Amino acid sequence: MGATTAGAGLEDQWRDILSVHARTMCEIDRVLHPHGLGASDFEVLDILASETPREGDQCRVQNLVGRVHLSQSALSRLIGRLEKEGLVQRSVCAEDRRGVWVALTRRGRELHDEVLPLQRGVLERTLRDRPPAP
Repeated sequence: MGATTAGAGLEDQWRDILSVHARTMCEIDRVLHPHGLGASDFEVLDILASETPREGDQCRVQNLVGRVHLSQSALSRLIGRLEKEGLVQRSVCAEDRRGVWVALTRRGRELHDEVLPLQRGVLERTLRDRPPAP
């Protein structure tokens, strides 16, 4: 009986996590949509902004794979779209021709700076009263 109760508690906790995630992502999508971005677009821009703080800094695409919740092919398509929009620039790694570098453009950095408070505001509103993860 105890295992079933513990399992039900974990199940409820899991469903709560999924619900908060879905609500948060939908709200981020909603506030970023007028700026031409979605939650996943912002996530990539945000990681690049933190990993490459100076203009001209680059990050290997492979380093992004484990940090965003997208498959490698979906991430490549997203980066391709961001590049088409002039927000990032890709280049082939000279040392390893299979590797690809990605960098924020000035426009990408400016857009990130503009929408960062919107995304953080959503996080504040949706996560403020949640207990910290154990």
